[in-house]
Amino acid sequence: MKLPVAAGLATAAVTITLYPLFEGGTWFWSCMGAILVTTVAGAVASRLGARPWVAPAVAPVAVLLYLTLVFTPDEAWLGLFPTKDSLVRLAELVGAGFDDIQRYAAPVPDNPGITLLATAGVALIALLVDVFAVRLRRAALAGLPLLALFTVPAAVVTDPIGWIAFVIAAFGYIGLLVTDGRERLSHWGRAVVVRRSSGSARGAAPDTERLALSGKRIGVTAIALAVLVPAFLPALSPDPLFGFGVGNGLGGGGGNIGIPDAIAKLGGQLRQQRNATVLTYTSSDDVPRYLRIYSLDIFDGTKWTLSPLRGLQEDRVSEGPLPPTPGLRPGVSVKRAEMRVTMSEDIDKLNFLPLPYPARQVDADGDWRADRASLMVFSAHDEAAGLEYRVVTEEPEPSTTELRTAVTLPESERYLQLPDGLDPRVAALARRVTADAATPYEAAVALQEWFTRAGRFTYDLRASGSGAQALSRFLLRDRVGYCEQFAGAMAVMARLLDIPARVSIGYTGGTKIGDVWTVRTHDAHAWPELFFDGIGWLRFEPTPAGAGGQGTAQVPLYSLPVTPTADPTAGPSDGPSSDEEDDGGQSAGPARPNPRQLDRDLDGTAIAADPGTPVAVKIGIGAAAALALLLLPAAARLLVRRRRLRRMTRSASGGHAAWAELRDVLTDLGMAGEPSETPRALGRRIAERYALGPQAAESLTRVVTSEERLRYAPTPSASGPVPADLRRIRHDLAPRASRWRRLGAVLAPMSVLLRVRAAGEGALDVFDRLEGLRPRLWRARPGGTRGAASPAGAGDVAAAGAGDAARERTLTGARR
Repeated sequence: MKLPVAAGLATAAVTITLYPLFEGGTWFWSCMGAILVTTVAGAVASRLGARPWVAPAVAPVAVLLYLTLVFTPDEAWLGLFPTKDSLVRLAELVGAGFDDIQRYAAPVPDNPGITLLATAGVALIALLVDVFAVRLRRAALAGLPLLALFTVPAAVVTDPIGWIAFVIAAFGYIGLLVTDGRERLSHWGRAVVVRRSSGSARGAAPDTERLALSGKRIGVTAIALAVLVPAFLPALSPDPLFGFGVGNGLGGGGGNIGIPDAIAKLGGQLRQQRNATVLTYTSSDDVPRYLRIYSLDIFDGTKWTLSPLRGLQEDRVSEGPLPPTPGLRPGVSVKRAEMRVTMSEDIDKLNFLPLPYPARQVDADGDWRADRASLMVFSAHDEAAGLEYRVVTEEPEPSTTELRTAVTLPESERYLQLPDGLDPRVAALARRVTADAATPYEAAVALQEWFTRAGRFTYDLRASGSGAQALSRFLLRDRVGYCEQFAGAMAVMARLLDIPARVSIGYTGGTKIGDVWTVRTHDAHAWPELFFDGIGWLRFEPTPAGAGGQGTAQVPLYSLPVTPTADPTAGPSDGPSSDEEDDGGQSAGPARPNPRQLDRDLDGTAIAADPGTPVAVKIGIGAAAALALLLLPAAARLLVRRRRLRRMTRSASGGHAAWAELRDVLTDLGMAGEPSETPRALGRRIAERYALGPQAAESLTRVVTSEERLRYAPTPSASGPVPADLRRIRHDLAPRASRWRRLGAVLAPMSVLLRVRAAGEGALDVFDRLEGLRPRLWRARPGGTRGAASPAGAGDVAAAGAGDAARERTLTGARR
């Protein structure tokens, strides 16, 4: 019975690691029900002594009944037994589940189709674990299906699996191995007792506790090392935002390029602990620029994705300038700048080039092509890692008049499309926020100002979720998120106002270190772009910047509110320029921020470049942490000693504290004796072997006598030992120990380490005590049979025999 239950518990423990893949908890309880059904079927088969093939044959039928009861009870007979209609409905849910998997990024909603797939998959894993561990008696091989289940979140989710979930899963597998080992050992044969007592050896079982405890120690040690060791090892690569592992590779020799889920990767990179360099660049005007990689133009109600790319032969970047900038008419002023970009060699596979928008010319080695609609530059064969390339950009610098008179009709209606079912309160909110806007441009500025100021949003990387419900929660209730939520929400609200919008994924301009701008993984960013005919696509920045937001985010100058003046073209009419100086507030227009990176939440204070923590400081911090960890036993020993000394001066029973402190002193100095040694025997041994001085010998006698009286006399002695007695004993004994032993007594006292070991063994013994708890009906009869109640009085005899057997030393061997 124990082994099928252990197999089910192991599967349930590993199933917990799937939690990052789903929203809500319906999937979890559904999977737990499937595991319970499989476990009960296996346990009943084992209890009845059925042949090994019975459980694998019966369990799928039981799981089908369970799935019918949970997912299609209305179409089933009596809500439980499958019918043709219920089977058809299950097939429809499976198909819907596969479709939803292709549409959603993790965490996915736990709708019926996806929940059914998860439940059926977990039930299959539970069945395989039962077959390997219980039917074939190959518990180690049961780790293969468990590993397959464990790798699902590891392969799909960018964030690492939580260490708590990993420990639970590992303990589940270790528990399965321990249970299998104990069952194997229990079948070795009848115990051979060294001392036989009347009637007690007949039902004696092999003593498996020592072996089980050793196995548990090994398992716990392995799990602890698996959790702790990686925390002290550096990552092997920066793993930048677009270094995708699953689904981004090229086909075998084909010309198609895999498009990763950029939104799904964004949060993981921002939460990554290591802030590694992705690229560096220089620009002719020394101004930081956002570097776009993906342009997402399709919103399906759950996430943003991009349309299929077209890279024609004539659109190779090596053939000349890139295709014309969509929507930009010739009369609009542009600012030309040249950048030289160097990609890190340590990034994973990346088939797109980070570029400022709009790029006009790119000089890069390889077959790189531009998509005409979005101007994304990609390659079906070449990678960006280690690449050095030159890019020329021509950024529009529209005047205020041009912005206010721009219309918002793009070449395609796809930039206005929204799915059905959006919360109507979102549209009402968009209209309310932009009620005072007279033009689409003013509406866009009002939206940006609402996100960064009036809306009182909070930037927090721990926010997650996608889809229409997540959008409503973010805008109407929580107002907590990071750039993914800010960019996507502003783009949706812009489309609701008939302003074409899309979401771009890439990097902010980074920070300047030395003579170059450095872009790191924490500069990964998402932002909206809105379309104005005659000007083209313009970037907006709804994400809070500075210390309270995305640290290197920048609000473009043309999107700042303009205070009306007598001159309708005042303000940014001449376009931003890197050479303009602050006029001290004398201009009629609004105060211009420095075009370099500014923190608007900190009164325009420039953000200093962060070169990162120096290597020497990191080494020092690591050494200090290691030293503090090593000194924990010494600190614990010091605290215990002080507490005992206080007890000696304040309590009448301070003799016990003095005796405990003496035993610890002897243990630390390597002079401890047997635990069964009486106080008088210990005192005599120490005094004779180490030749204590007269005062130390007198102090030792006082400690020993006090402990004896506390143990055996009706009343303790009137004058007990004092702290000075222990100091004299320790002072006389220390020179008798070696130098290393004295050093160990100070830095790593053995008395503390032994207590830690005993605590660990006690925690592991809890599992043995739990295994000893069983219903009375399951206890063995005196004759060794199980499963029935003993006759009157027989249970007492069996209990007495079991108690006698537990006190005997037993030897296990093969049956003769």
